Amino acid sequence: MEILQIPALTDNYIYVLISDDIVAVVDPCESEPVTEALFNRGLGLDFILSTHHHWDHVGGNIALKDRWGAQIIGAANDSARIPGIDLRFRDGDEFVLGASTMRVMEVPGHTIGQVAYFFPNEKKLFCGDTLFAMGCGRLFEGTPQQMTASLKKIAALPPDTEIYCGHEYTKRNAEFALTVDRENKLLKDRYERVSQIRIELKFTVPFTLAEELQTNPFLRLGDETIQKNIGCSGAPPHEVFAKLRSLKDTF
Repeated sequence: MEILQIPALTDNYIYVLISDDIVAVVDPCESEPVTEALFNRGLGLDFILSTHHHWDHVGGNIALKDRWGAQIIGAANDSARIPGIDLRFRDGDEFVLGASTMRVMEVPGHTIGQVAYFFPNEKKLFCGDTLFAMGCGRLFEGTPQQMTASLKKIAALPPDTEIYCGHEYTKRNAEFALTVDRENKLLKDRYERVSQIRIELKFTVPFTLAEELQTNPFLRLGDETIQKNIGCSGAPPHEVFAKLRSLKDTF
């Protein structure tokens, strides 16, 4: 599977997936850059994968569907809010895209109907706004318990899974992570690398799950040092998450 990564709006990423003669796009916030990329490669468009209903992830759905006749895929339990949805999937459902098999993961928290798309053979995850590099999505609709469970589900994937998230938030997330996990040398080293990457105006996405397990505080809720640093020693995971998220929301 070939992946074209398209920056859009201020800090969004759109992904075009090419597998054999099938082409899909993930979270097209706007249609124009997708259409340009397809024309440049002489491609059509078969499917649109929506991770959630926010406008900066579905803004291009209808224009692309009208232009290419693509079918729109989204969460069955949030289908009323996915513009133009055709195919509705639930947790664990699988769908074949060309030579690739896609598995749907329900990962509520950022929104109630948030899903991620995992390609087990390629070990690639398209997670929208659930997980970011060294961060996670804000809770607009879900609960700390839901988001904790969703992040745990992602953390159980193979460590060498490549993660494609919806936004370029990495440097700011790293700056926050250092405030709650300042003793973490791997985190400090990653922050330096990320800072240089952004100076060069390059992408910090994708990244591996292995990196996140070492440096993302939202995936390290059981770490005693982080718990101590935020005043949650011995608290259950969802309470540690809630404290971290509240600190990040005002960072």
